[in-house]
Amino acid sequence: MHSSLKKELTMKIRLATTCFVIGTLLAPIAAHADDSVTDRTPPKTFVKDSAITIKVKTKLAEEKMSSLVHIAVDTDSKGVVILSGNVKSQKEADKAVSIARETEGVTSVESNLKIKIKRNDLKQIIHPPVVVF
Repeated sequence: MHSSLKKELTMKIRLATTCFVIGTLLAPIAAHADDSVTDRTPPKTFVKDSAITIKVKTKLAEEKMSSLVHIAVDTDSKGVVILSGNVKSQKEADKAVSIARETEGVTSVESNLKIKIKRNDLKQIIHPPVVVF
């Protein structure tokens, strides 16, 4: 009789352990299934944002200014365009912002553009060439 009680206790422990392991493995699946779609941006919005980004990048490339091609363009779900990268002058930065503002679907433009001066240009500013008459 004693051995049957021991077997029964062992079987109950194994069953409890198995249930615990299965429950532990299934918990992430249950949590993922409960994940709601309301916190995600709908695919239609993503496509719209991508289309705005492509339009802005295309217009910047059409300007044939080498530094405008290297500007990163990102668009959020509200149509706000964020420009970042390096340009050669304030004029180029202003042109990039203007192009983005004029693009269909853009609600506003955030500029994180930095003016990057080349070393040779900097030398000219600091030590302008001396003209002797």
